[in-house]
Amino acid sequence: MTVAAAVPATPSHAPDAVLLGFARALRSAGVAVTADRERTYLEAVAAVGLMNPSGVYWAGQATLCSSPADLERYDQVYAAWFGLERAGTRPRQEASPTLTMAPLDADSGSGQAQEEEADAIHAQASAAEVLRHRDIATLGSAERARLAALFATLRPRAPRRPAHRPTPAARGIVDARRTLRDQLRRMGEPGPIAWRRRGTRPRRVVLLIDVSGSMSPYADALLRLAHTYAATGLPVEVFTLGTRLTHVTRPLRQRDPERALVACGSTVPDWSGGTRLAQGVKAFLDRWGRRGMARGAVVVVFSDGWEREAPEALGEQMRRLRVLAHRVVWVNPHRGKEGYQPVQQGIVAALPHIDDFVAGHSMAAFEELVEVVARA
Repeated sequence: MTVAAAVPATPSHAPDAVLLGFARALRSAGVAVTADRERTYLEAVAAVGLMNPSGVYWAGQATLCSSPADLERYDQVYAAWFGLERAGTRPRQEASPTLTMAPLDADSGSGQAQEEEADAIHAQASAAEVLRHRDIATLGSAERARLAALFATLRPRAPRRPAHRPTPAARGIVDARRTLRDQLRRMGEPGPIAWRRRGTRPRRVVLLIDVSGSMSPYADALLRLAHTYAATGLPVEVFTLGTRLTHVTRPLRQRDPERALVACGSTVPDWSGGTRLAQGVKAFLDRWGRRGMARGAVVVVFSDGWEREAPEALGEQMRRLRVLAHRVVWVNPHRGKEGYQPVQQGIVAALPHIDDFVAGHSMAAFEELVEVVARA
């Protein structure tokens, strides 16, 4: 049996959708499957071919598993997802299901069942609330999978800026031209006075995300946050900073977050590498910023401030950025930790040119960041 035969033969089950679904199920089972591993898995399966079930099995184990503890979970998810056991082995004997009989008297246990259901709902709500305040770097694979679902609860809003043209309003200043035109239509007879006020338009938001090695524990969550902004259709532009600058707005426009992260991972060539913040910010300003992308925008920099080169260069580029932007927000994942002091040379050089210095280590911090950007 092939992988294509493991799911119903319908047009909605494309091979890449089946394989990505398997990777997500494996992540939900507790295996640390990242976006770059998903991309490597798709490339490996394409190399061995879908018609080779043994090759598909070993390609997934080689690319998605990172420790011997993941192998048993991989076999279980593989059998459940594809309806197959490991290629070349006999299927395991399934244990007979155990049936639980409920009492026929509806009144005898209804109160207890309602109390147990209420306790379960309360426990789930409490667990989600605790997860919102947990440091992302300390989460396990299963907790990260639950955290990914919480990004759908974020409601990002673009900040507003004054528009050039006024709009009709119920109050404000007198719109003399509209008032006179209305009187001319009335043959000079007096009529109601028209009012106008200056309208507003959404302000552009630019996200610069550090994906270097020191930021790798937070990179997946930060890109999910960027996808939450980009997928809403707001005027948002997203770049990654590492050893080079990469424009990733287009792949993050996809609705499905997992597909968007896989596409973004295939676009970024310097994932978990070094960092050159000064050169990255300079490249953004020289190629995009001065042409208009940063003018009047809210620029959000996600980084811990570790700079390989001279910190004075980063300070100079942040000064240039501050001149162009409406507001500069720096998000540091260590900002929300107890006892943190901004002593890194990059942060010290950038602080004089930053309007808001906020935390970015948890879902609760992301919710506060959304409000900071909306009020900018």
